[in-house]
Amino acid sequence: MWNGPSQPDEGLPVGLSAVSVPVPWKNVGPCKGHRGSPAGLVEASAGEEAQGEACPPGALLDVARLRSSSMEIREKGSEFLKEELYKAQKELKLKDEECERLCKVREQLEQELEELTASLFEEAHKMVREANMKQAASEKQLKEAWGKIDMLQAEVTALKTLVITSTPASPNRELHPQLLSPTKAGPRKGHSRHKSTSSSLCPIVCPATGRIPTPDKDGKEVDTTLFAEFQAWRASPTLDKNSPFLERVYREDVGPCLDFTMQELSSLVRAAVEDNTLTIEPVASQTLPTVKAPTVECSNTNTCALSGLARTCHHRIRLGDSESHYYISPSSRARITAVCNFFTYIRYIQQGLVRQDVEPMFWEIMRLRKGMSLAKLGFFPQEA
Repeated sequence: MWNGPSQPDEGLPVGLSAVSVPVPWKNVGPCKGHRGSPAGLVEASAGEEAQGEACPPGALLDVARLRSSSMEIREKGSEFLKEELYKAQKELKLKDEECERLCKVREQLEQELEELTASLFEEAHKMVREANMKQAASEKQLKEAWGKIDMLQAEVTALKTLVITSTPASPNRELHPQLLSPTKAGPRKGHSRHKSTSSSLCPIVCPATGRIPTPDKDGKEVDTTLFAEFQAWRASPTLDKNSPFLERVYREDVGPCLDFTMQELSSLVRAAVEDNTLTIEPVASQTLPTVKAPTVECSNTNTCALSGLARTCHHRIRLGDSESHYYISPSSRARITAVCNFFTYIRYIQQGLVRQDVEPMFWEIMRLRKGMSLAKLGFFPQEA
């Protein structure tokens, strides 16, 4: 056993160099793997506590110093970790706020995008709807224009045959009675055209107006009652069926001519004829490919919608702006056409387009009434 003065070890701390009692190295000095780390110091302090009773007071002092240094290191490490944790939490909070802000921005952008998409679709639908309405209006105006053109052409043709003209080369003797021979014109004095006292030469005199119709030429004789009613109507032409003239025509010709088996459809056809909204169209040929707008067919080409009889129908009618079509037989078409011709002529008179004397107008009315009577009895021209 060594009794001399102890030599300080280079590997031991300064505080342990004054201890006279040798302390085992394995219980005091840390290993190289644990040198400088708080965990190694804690293990060393724990080992010294286990041998505290066997160690002298100097060794306990060194152990206490080591313990205090390890506590300081632990506190500093804890503070450092708390600071780092605070910084991490602060950064995490900033990240969360940034994420929340970005989420709000994204939601706002998505909402704006949805609103923009909805507005675009609504605007597109509105434009399409307006375009369809304009197209339908244009097509309707085109149809009306074609109908007016056809009507005007028919009016021009009718006026050419109805308006009485006179030229120096070919004077019209009805407009210039002074050119008639004395046997036809009767006695006259000076330039007077009519003489009220010559009643013996005029077999027909209208009692209501004193009008003297033209004498019979072609086996025709004017009915004074009808002529008086027509003259009263012509003084103020109207389409009111309560006037005596039109009331008689409705009762004797228009009503029976448009009295078909299908009463409900007959009343609709009569109203459309009176309102001038009935359209008669030829049935399209099956051999020619055509593209048409979708329509509603209310009957077939082998059955007349008005009479209900099995007939081959070459025409169909449309009432007003309705898309429904009704196929009609040639006989039904002739009856409707006869009534339409009558109403067309009296509309011409009402509008002032017919510039004739009263008697030719009266005989044209009688001719149209004759056409309605024949059509009502089943006489109609054969179609080409």
